Amino acid sequence: MNNIYVFVYGTLRKNESNHYLLKEATLISQQAWTNGRLFDTGLGYPALKESKTQIVYGELYLVSEEQLLRLDELEDYRPNDRNSLYNRKKQVVFYDTGKIEAYLYFIAKYNERMLRNPISSGDWKLYRYEQQKHPILYFAYGSCMDDVRFKLRNKNHFFQNVKGRGILNGFTLRFTRRAHDGGRADIVEEGGVVEGKVYEINTECLDYLYQREGVSAGCYRPTFVPINLNGKIVEDVLTFTVVNKEAETAPPSEYLEEILRGGSGCVSDTYLTSLRERMKSTFGTGI
Repeated sequence: MNNIYVFVYGTLRKNESNHYLLKEATLISQQAWTNGRLFDTGLGYPALKESKTQIVYGELYLVSEEQLLRLDELEDYRPNDRNSLYNRKKQVVFYDTGKIEAYLYFIAKYNERMLRNPISSGDWKLYRYEQQKHPILYFAYGSCMDDVRFKLRNKNHFFQNVKGRGILNGFTLRFTRRAHDGGRADIVEEGGVVEGKVYEINTECLDYLYQREGVSAGCYRPTFVPINLNGKIVEDVLTFTVVNKEAETAPPSEYLEEILRGGSGCVSDTYLTSLRERMKSTFGTGI
C-alpha cells in the first residue's frame, strides 16, 4: 500500500481522547475540510454521514498500514463486514495548500439511528466549546488586536483580560478575503509565523465576535489552533480563518493601521517591521 491519508473529525483530533492513536502519524494539515454531515451521537463522540452539500472540518494525517489498522479497530470497521459500525471510504479532502484523496470513517447506514443532533458548523471542537461556560482564550491577529471598534460598539469590556503575545507557527498572515475596499487578514497554513494578541474572553463575547467576523454569512469561521503564549504551548485557542480564500488583495490603509496600532506593545517589533516591509514590497503600500 502506498501513502495512506486519513481525515479525522472527532475524538482522533489533536488534544482529543483518542488522538494517542495518531501520535506517531504525520500531520499534513490541522485546518482541513471535506464534504459530509456531522452529528453528535450523544455518546461522547460525533459521527459522519455522507453529503455532497455540507462541510465537515478536521485534520489530515499521513499514516502507516499499522496505524490504519488501529484506527479500523477503534471505529469498529471490518472490510466487507456489513455489521461494521463505520465504513471506511476515500474521498477528496481539501486544505490550504492543496487537496488529496483520503480515508474517512462514515457511519454505516443501518447505524444511522445513532445520529442524534446535527452539528451545523461541521466542527466537533467548536460544537463542544460553544456549550462550555468557562473562559476561552482567543487569538486575534488582525484588526481585533485594536480596541477602537470595541469601544465604539461598547464591547470593550469583553477584551480587558489580555494574556500576552501569541505566536502561531506553521501559518502565514495573508489578506485573502476581498471586501469592497480591499483585503482582510487571514491565517493560511503554509508555513511561517503569525503573531497576535491573546485575550481571555467569556462565552457571552462569542456573539459579538461571530457578528464582527461574518460567521453566519460564511466570511470567516471559528477554529482552534495551538499558540505559544509567553513561552508555553496552549492547545485549542480560538481564532478565525477565512472560509473561501482568494488571491491576496491589498488591505485599505485604515485597516492596516488598526493591525499595526493594535499589535504595538504586544507583538514583537520585528514582526511589525516585517509586516510593513511586506506590505510595501507586495502591494506598494504601507504605514
